[in-house]
Amino acid sequence: MATTCGVALASESQRRPQPFTPSPWGDFFLNHRPCTTTQLVSMRERARAVQEEVRKTILEATASSDLIRKLELVDTLQRIGVDYHYKEEIHELLHGVYDDSDDGGYDDLYLTSLRFYLLRKHGYTVSSDVFLKFRDEKGNISSDDVNCLMTLYDAAHMRTHGEQILDNIITCNKSRLQHLLKTNLRPDLADEVLFTLETPRFRRVERVEAQRYISVYEKQATRDETVLELAKLDYNILQALYCEELKELTIYSTTEESNIFTRAIERWDKQMVEQFPDYLKAILINILNATNKIEEDLKLQGYKHAEMFKKMVIDTARFYSAEVKWRDEHYIPDTIEEHLKISLPSSGCMQIATMAFILLGDVTSKEDVEWAFTFPKIIRGVCIVARIGNDIVSHEREAATKHVASTVQACMKQYGGTVEEANDKLRVIIEEAWMDMVEECLDQKHPMVLLEKAVNIARTMDFMYKREDMYTLSVKLKDVITSMYVNSV
Repeated sequence: MATTCGVALASESQRRPQPFTPSPWGDFFLNHRPCTTTQLVSMRERARAVQEEVRKTILEATASSDLIRKLELVDTLQRIGVDYHYKEEIHELLHGVYDDSDDGGYDDLYLTSLRFYLLRKHGYTVSSDVFLKFRDEKGNISSDDVNCLMTLYDAAHMRTHGEQILDNIITCNKSRLQHLLKTNLRPDLADEVLFTLETPRFRRVERVEAQRYISVYEKQATRDETVLELAKLDYNILQALYCEELKELTIYSTTEESNIFTRAIERWDKQMVEQFPDYLKAILINILNATNKIEEDLKLQGYKHAEMFKKMVIDTARFYSAEVKWRDEHYIPDTIEEHLKISLPSSGCMQIATMAFILLGDVTSKEDVEWAFTFPKIIRGVCIVARIGNDIVSHEREAATKHVASTVQACMKQYGGTVEEANDKLRVIIEEAWMDMVEECLDQKHPMVLLEKAVNIARTMDFMYKREDMYTLSVKLKDVITSMYVNSV
């Protein structure tokens, strides 16, 4: 289980910091600049002009009666990562699509699937009954068109609990797509099928997908050259911005804590520093000072609820301490749920989400922040994707060391069986967590912008633990980081 803390002060050997995989980047980003200042200014000037051209395209599509044109344009803008420039225009377009009752009457599976996917993604409640008319004599819904199949598969992953028709679509078309991979598909199309099977569209990390899909879109005969130009300009402009932020992150380092350490944080007491070995003295002082500085900066910048940041730090230390106790007592929780009561809060995802809410400023009310601290369904879902996904890919490695018990071990203790059988049960819990997140987005009891931030964290966690523990084994992220922050589009 990958946490940034976890070593108790029980013995001299335990006081030594445990080795972590060093970052392959060192101080690279302190000096890296993907473009010159002159190039950046030029790109920004050109991007402003192209943005307006694309805006006109969106408005023309909105005014037209061509539903496929509308939906494919929105989908493209999102996948290449420039939709954030056109939030209002896209909202108006999709609201019109949702209000048009005739849209649900089209006898086109691809169109119905794309409409269903985009509307649910944006929080519109659309019944899965729209797919009923596409069932064959066996009750299955499928197609001979690969692009239609992938879109249908993506749409079905916008399911909520109890939507059997969408469950059946996923099962049926997963097998269908896997079969098509064994035929003579074009290499580029086969790559898209593989990618769809591995990560449905709703679950993809937005910036990673943008970097990937720009090259896919560039090869399409139906591409819009203006949209493509904006995507490349925007990607490179944001890359320059992110590289500036990475300079700050380069100096960040992970640390370890103990029960005494936790009490010092809870009391926010620098006087307790003398109780620690030398390597922990500096850590405690740095945590307290950094937290105070962050809170002060947030207040100076006008962010409301800045005082909640300190509460997050204290709560996180408490949950880390509970995990240390489990580890030192060799305790394996009796059930998955018992494990998750401690390990979900210690995953850090609630804290990340809450911090994102705070940084949204006036969009976020005090009630929104307090709501996040209650671990509502969407936050719990995000944490499940992170915690269980992490445990599935890291259990074998961590089991060989002195480490806190994973949810895999708790599942085996609860149900018996093998590691793989436990993993299968845990993957079901992950799927249910995604359903919870979709349900909360459709309920919209809180601003959609907050819900989207939470889902983005889940997407990142899914990506980090898709095949292996890339949080701990950070070298595995090198190619991704290179493509996103070093190589321009």
